[in-house]
Amino acid sequence: MKKIIFLLAILCSFNFTVKAIDASVTYATFTAPGQPYLEVYLYIHGSTVQQVMSIDSLYQSKVEVITIFKQGEEIVKVDKYLLNSPAGKKNISLYDLKRYGLPNGSYDLEISLKDANNELNKNVYKTKVEIDYEGEGLMQSDLELLSSVKKDDSDHPAVKNGIYMEALPFNFYNRSLKTLYFYNEVYNSDKAIGEDFLVRYSIEKVSGNGTTETMMIANKKRKPESINILLLQMDISKLPSGNFNLLVEIRNRGGELLSKKTAFFQRSNPFLDLEIARETPLEEEFVSDLNKEELRYSLKAIAPLIKGADVEVLNYLIDNVDSLDAQRRYLFTFWAIESPVDTKTTYEKYMRVAKAVDQKYKSGFGYGFETDRGYIFMKYGKPNDIRTVENDPTAPPYEIWVYETFRKTNQNRVKFLFYNPSLSPGNFQLLHSTAISEISNPQWEVDLYRDAPNDIQGGDFISGTEVQDNIGRHARRLFEDL
Repeated sequence: MKKIIFLLAILCSFNFTVKAIDASVTYATFTAPGQPYLEVYLYIHGSTVQQVMSIDSLYQSKVEVITIFKQGEEIVKVDKYLLNSPAGKKNISLYDLKRYGLPNGSYDLEISLKDANNELNKNVYKTKVEIDYEGEGLMQSDLELLSSVKKDDSDHPAVKNGIYMEALPFNFYNRSLKTLYFYNEVYNSDKAIGEDFLVRYSIEKVSGNGTTETMMIANKKRKPESINILLLQMDISKLPSGNFNLLVEIRNRGGELLSKKTAFFQRSNPFLDLEIARETPLEEEFVSDLNKEELRYSLKAIAPLIKGADVEVLNYLIDNVDSLDAQRRYLFTFWAIESPVDTKTTYEKYMRVAKAVDQKYKSGFGYGFETDRGYIFMKYGKPNDIRTVENDPTAPPYEIWVYETFRKTNQNRVKFLFYNPSLSPGNFQLLHSTAISEISNPQWEVDLYRDAPNDIQGGDFISGTEVQDNIGRHARRLFEDL
């Protein structure tokens, strides 16, 4: 176990380079007298954009940001600007916050990012936004998860009421973050309640089978006001790795629930996880019955669920560690954290799915759950709709997957497009997705129809994104209409 902990410490210090722009795009809605508004929080990994050295040997990156709000085909608001990183050492990440006043309603939000120093490096993020602050009843803003909080009297956009609040990228608390801060506004408690009320905030763990378990809970009293400002914190140093919900409830003095807001987040706390697992004898646990091949298979099967530096730890255990005890302990730790009450049953249920996915998507290049389709299935679950096209005359076989709701990124109608350019049996690759943090390829249609280069719309062979209509060519219509 000491070797594993030492390995974790080393791997967490490495800086792994990503080839395309990697950004976290999150948002929260609020309202002020007479004007609802939306805040968009943008975080871009410095290692995924190109930095240019200035004459004073400092580096700086620049990203063009285009934000579009649409209702149907109508463009309601557009904002285009250049985001500059601070000048300094290499790989400085970029952070930005923008506020947009918008009437109540439903919007399609699209944010396009393009590296100003490398125009081929780009990404697009899409999601749906609901703004609903009608009437004078009790209401809450969205929850804003924060990575840091400090006093600040400047006019920076991230400063509210003399406090600088930096939004949490990717809704992910890594092992270095010991405190969960969050911001919430409660509206009209003076009219809707008229007396002191209770704010109950809690963290619940979300297990793989969809069940939840309350991990911690706290309460605060508040007096009725037109706007109640909530900036609260919870100690998460002892919160293990896993998926969680933050719940903020408004209750009257009798305990009746009046309003509730929820935010999903993920936590990585590997040292605590290992400490917990080290105290558990494995002789009576399910992992003790697994042989070397079964252990390796089981560890590979959980790869889609592993994040951050833990990916490197898992790969090391699979390929370089001969100790079956270390592998068993890692596997047991993962499932004990995921489902502490019924660990074995949860593991067995997951492995039944993994074996079925392995058989369905096996391609001759590893296990079926290691292919792009299998990986996405294991990571996000079964899609609501799958459309397979094998008779498009100028495109290789392709599939479009649709998820009606996408809890991990708070999106609706998320789509994935896989294609098989090699025509090898089952060798489908992910070409494009609308899911935040997954591959987003604005030129996916051009890549799909690469055998028809003369049909690019407008004849732009460098940055064109669409191809002309032709007989049997339905990919864009299918992708947009499904």
